[in-house]
Amino acid sequence: MAKKEKTIIEKIYELPLDDIMGDRFGKYSKEIIQDRALPDVRDGLKPVQRRILYSMYIDHNTYDKPYKKSAKAVGNIMGNFHPHGDSSIYDALIRLSQNWKMREPLIDIHGNNGSIDGDGPAASRYTEARLAKIAETLLKDINKDTVQMTLNYSDEELEPTVLPAAYPNLLVNGSTGISAGYATNIPPHNISEVVDATIKRIDNPNCHLETLLEIMPGPDFPTGAIVEGKESLYNVYKSGKGKVVVKANCEIVNEKGKQKIIVKDIPYEVVKEDLKKKIEDIRIDKKIDGIADVTDESDKDNMARLVIDLKRDANAELILNYLYKNTDLQVNFNYNMVAIVNRRPKIVGLLEILDAFIAHQKEVITRRTNYELEKAKARFHIIEGLIRAMSILDEIIKIIRASKNKMDSKQNLIKEFGFSELQAEAIVTMQLYRLSNTDVVALEEEMAKLNQEIDIKTRILANEEALKHVMKTELKIIKKEYGNKRRTIIKDEITEVKLDMASIIPQENVVVMVTNEGYLKRVSLKSYKMATDEATLKPGDFITNIYEVTTLDTLILFTNLGNYLFIPVHKIIDSKWKELGKHVSNIVMISPEEQIIGSMIYKDIDSGITLFTKLGMTKQVLIKDLEVTRFNKPLTIMKLKESDELVSVKHSKTNTLIVTNKCYYLLYKTEQIPVVGTKASGVKGINLKDDYVINGLEINEESEYINIYTNYKTAKRIKVTDLVELNRAKKGYLLMKKTKTKDYLVDYAYDTTSRDITLLKSDGEITEIKNSDIPIMDLSSTGSSITKNKIDTIKIKNDLVSYLEKKDNKETEKEKKEETNQLSFDNFIDDFKI
Repeated sequence: MAKKEKTIIEKIYELPLDDIMGDRFGKYSKEIIQDRALPDVRDGLKPVQRRILYSMYIDHNTYDKPYKKSAKAVGNIMGNFHPHGDSSIYDALIRLSQNWKMREPLIDIHGNNGSIDGDGPAASRYTEARLAKIAETLLKDINKDTVQMTLNYSDEELEPTVLPAAYPNLLVNGSTGISAGYATNIPPHNISEVVDATIKRIDNPNCHLETLLEIMPGPDFPTGAIVEGKESLYNVYKSGKGKVVVKANCEIVNEKGKQKIIVKDIPYEVVKEDLKKKIEDIRIDKKIDGIADVTDESDKDNMARLVIDLKRDANAELILNYLYKNTDLQVNFNYNMVAIVNRRPKIVGLLEILDAFIAHQKEVITRRTNYELEKAKARFHIIEGLIRAMSILDEIIKIIRASKNKMDSKQNLIKEFGFSELQAEAIVTMQLYRLSNTDVVALEEEMAKLNQEIDIKTRILANEEALKHVMKTELKIIKKEYGNKRRTIIKDEITEVKLDMASIIPQENVVVMVTNEGYLKRVSLKSYKMATDEATLKPGDFITNIYEVTTLDTLILFTNLGNYLFIPVHKIIDSKWKELGKHVSNIVMISPEEQIIGSMIYKDIDSGITLFTKLGMTKQVLIKDLEVTRFNKPLTIMKLKESDELVSVKHSKTNTLIVTNKCYYLLYKTEQIPVVGTKASGVKGINLKDDYVINGLEINEESEYINIYTNYKTAKRIKVTDLVELNRAKKGYLLMKKTKTKDYLVDYAYDTTSRDITLLKSDGEITEIKNSDIPIMDLSSTGSSITKNKIDTIKIKNDLVSYLEKKDNKETEKEKKEETNQLSFDNFIDDFKI
């Protein structure tokens, strides 16, 4: 007869995807918050750390036993308690052993466990590990029902939900971790001070935070260093969040007429090798003059000792301040003291951490005392039975001999003499050699001790002061055994690092080159004058400006998105004239669609600049308003509409001229444009219809001509005196006559004199044009042909390269002195930015 097949009924639930994903992610988040990334406030351990210590403890891999392979420890941890990858377990185990990360390492490693230089540890098959001695104080009495146990992931073993933790490990070793929506960053502290603060809190549960900070003034990093700011420390220990200044402990010494900066120790979590490399880069790049060499003199007694040799007559204080400001010799430690409290993540201050630990210790000591009391009572009860049995030994032997077996013997003893089950079991298993009078005395002595122990345990459970006394005594023993001196220096006031940039930066005459695509190059003036070849450029790129400046000057770049970049010249990488240079994004990160449309040197700060946008907006900004102290990101110089962009930035002069692509111009007094801040959007400069602004100019009484270039290989010069002046926000007049067949689109318009210029067309044929060859015409003329190739297919700003050729050897020294520090062609480039 065929078997009946079971019918499987499937239930299909139709639920919104948002609900499903939200539920699953909520469960996942809860899991990693509670059981992975954050420490428990009671023992200061994450689950993986707790499982590492417990697994090694039950494997008897302790400090008083020989080392065992780390791979074996990792395998046992992974197989029994922590169902995650072996690499994550080994990483956690290694961190517990690193004395530059843990104030009191909990694992003793034999072999390479990494270094403060950022080196990784050897593989687990090469290293050996065992519990450090102090780790056993976290596990002490765990087998006496001191903490709650739970089943492991396979329901085969029991593991602790928290360790007994005889001292506040969360404060001593700190913690760091990131989970879903939460992160924690708690610094390590000195164990002696933490113990004293805990005892103070036990004695005075209502004491103030200030009192505890007198005992434990701040963190005590394993790498030493200096922490500044007493007020900041008070705030972070009160709220659980905030930051403090941590700086390296440095000393300036004189040896044989030369000064040295000795870095005795470095801030916590700083990689020493990276710090050394940063200082080396500063020396090589000559960002500050005076550093001769950097040497690592670390050894087993000084884990982070750097010696910075200085050049003769160098300003040691200035260099040290610069290094504090620009390297990780000084960092901020950001407190974010988040821990699991009653299975929930919570920001905790110092008082909350100590109170949670004290409450945990009360529970641990109470459970341990109950366990020991019950054990003592049971033993006392057994000894009572043994002593009584020895007084009636003959009768007991007679009954046992008459019994059928052990169970029958026990039942007969209970029935005949009224012994309890425990007493009867002890009697029938008692060995004959223990029936002497000596053993009776020993039992009586043990009974007296047990009676005393029971009395003590009972009083501890009945009297909270007695329980506190036990707690304090155990803490004092830990302090005596493991206490050590503070390594980190605490200073009340924050030392302000002041830098005189003019003194820091070695002053040098240099040439700065700016290209259309945003490449920058800094070349020494001497090298520039000796160079005979042209500068190396990317295909299609061209030079827009060359400035003769010093390393103390500042370059300002303007972008089409209404931003400006404030770049000190010394920050531009020193290059050779033949080298390509570096893109500006290597100094200040800009978006890919952002283009450089102009530049200037930060000087004449009381004067102003005028800005022009494609949609006809304009405004004036004072140059001094552009100065900033931080230049690591683009800064807004003009608020633009969504479809608008900045097309031109000029030094403010008497008159403003705006030119559109449909040949219209508008000339008016610059004073009609308001001077506003960098965040303002400006006012309407010209009234547009279906055209757009291609350039805005600033001209004055000295301006002679306006050069016009069109898409149809024509150009002309117009006298400035031929232009008609109007008011702002008008439509304006035509610059040239329109034909019936096609419109003339103006690409370039700029103010110039009769000086020669050179135009290089990159699309095939190169055409050199002298300014004196461009005819002077009236407004109604269409211009004269300047090239055989039409230029309406490619915009001129991507086709034409302009730069100032090296000065003719016949130029007199007097003329050289009078020449402006801007080496690019002033009127073609400075007045019109491509």
